[in-house]
Amino acid sequence: MSVTEWWHSATGTDHVIEARGVTKVYGQGEARVVALDGVSLTIRKGEFAAIMGPSGSGKSTLLHCLAGLDSPTSGQILITGIDLAAMNDKRLTQVRRDKLGFIFQSFNLLPSLTAEDNILLPMRLAHRKPDKAWFEAVITTLGIGDRLTHKPNELSGGQQQRVAVARALVGRPDVIFADEPTGALDTASAANLLETLARMCETLGQTIVMVTHDEDAAATTTRIIRLRDGHVIDDAPVSRHVGAHARVTGTGGC
Repeated sequence: MSVTEWWHSATGTDHVIEARGVTKVYGQGEARVVALDGVSLTIRKGEFAAIMGPSGSGKSTLLHCLAGLDSPTSGQILITGIDLAAMNDKRLTQVRRDKLGFIFQSFNLLPSLTAEDNILLPMRLAHRKPDKAWFEAVITTLGIGDRLTHKPNELSGGQQQRVAVARALVGRPDVIFADEPTGALDTASAANLLETLARMCETLGQTIVMVTHDEDAAATTTRIIRLRDGHVIDDAPVSRHVGAHARVTGTGGC
């Protein structure tokens, strides 16, 4: 039985995230801005989904709302069937800590700690013991087993981001939210990181939602959700998007 099949049998659904008619409005009167306008979507277990769109399209706002970092003006967001709007701040903090992982463009590593201590810090702050077998699987998949005793200034940018990814993964979150995770990396390091994230979804059943402006980065995912002016204008498997992008850019085959 695959991880996704196990999830479905345990929960009765393969939906990890559900957004229902989500609207987000900032300001009032002439300053009123509708960042999201009735967005509905579902993210399934094991999906690697990219959210794309031009500046001001609402992609970062959508990520923040899905992750419980911001509250929608109206609509409903469920994480593993849990309605985020029904929670008080304490419970929402627990859900973000226990069910969600975050990867940002900035690595946010503490310079005085080793890679291993940075990875385990959130779990220690939550008084949780890491699963040793899972920890080994994560660092092996990320290829940082020989860097655990190094401090951030002894690591390359790509290695630091892998440590940040391990920190997001070590608590076995239901979903990882990644906001432009390759933005601070060189081309080779970015490609390696994206390949690793895709492998995490394929082999470990991890669910990842990533905001990116990079078509090449999005092409490594399984699904692309495109926003414009707060609306979802396209939502399709990557193969379709890649073909369309190739026709537009002239990078396709003969």
